[in-house]
Amino acid sequence: MKKLTDLKVRFVGAGNMATSLIGGLLKRGFLPSQITASDPGGHQRQIATEKFGVQTFGDNNSHFGIPDVVILAVKPQIIQQVALDISNSVAETNALVISIAAGIKIEHLEQWLADDTAIVRTMPNTPALIGEGATGLFANKNVTKQQRHLTEGIMDSVGISHWVDAEFKIDVVTALSGSGPAYFFLFMEYMQKTAIELGLSPEVAARLTEQTALGSAILAQRSADDITMLRQKVTSPNGTTEAALKSFDSNHLEQVIKQALTAANDRSIQLSKDFS
Repeated sequence: MKKLTDLKVRFVGAGNMATSLIGGLLKRGFLPSQITASDPGGHQRQIATEKFGVQTFGDNNSHFGIPDVVILAVKPQIIQQVALDISNSVAETNALVISIAAGIKIEHLEQWLADDTAIVRTMPNTPALIGEGATGLFANKNVTKQQRHLTEGIMDSVGISHWVDAEFKIDVVTALSGSGPAYFFLFMEYMQKTAIELGLSPEVAARLTEQTALGSAILAQRSADDITMLRQKVTSPNGTTEAALKSFDSNHLEQVIKQALTAANDRSIQLSKDFS
């Protein structure tokens, strides 16, 4: 079984998510010589080369070599064209293909590449850009146990990852963690705005909001108590927190959140249908 640091990895696409993964792999002990990347954008290639020292190419098939893993890091709108373009190169390598394109189902990738290709569909989120991402994973029947471990090692280089046992659950992952950062940003935005209206300076409101969000997340991760218990411990009878939570409840916050995640889940399903 190959170690993570023995792999050859080819990135097809060298945008923000790809360069985040490249940086994460280098921190895990990869050498730049183990990684190549292709992208038609000269600026993106320049970033990957100058910042990380990896070889880059303007043509997706140029110097393709025999990678162990091919990471499709392109926009969903062009992934069909890109997958068809590299299909022969992939077929000659027996490489594991990892897709980070939102809304693109395994069956589509199998049609564009080959139905015997080992493919993992992933759904990362933007905190991966700073190494704090959360990624959902789903594998087709051709992915081996070893390739599952390799996928975990790659995606865990920018945060955490979890497998789901059915592809439709990637839509749920999209609604929860894929879109989730925007929910927290919006909540923080409203907290900060209200604090300013109540008298705090924008700088103080921003710093307190950010640290409260960060500290709460870390506490939730490290505490033996579940989230409900942590909330209850903060909520004193007839206190300020209880007043705020009662206001949330009277405005049906739980239902609002449920409707929002359901809308995101439904949209993810529809986007997959649109791409087909």
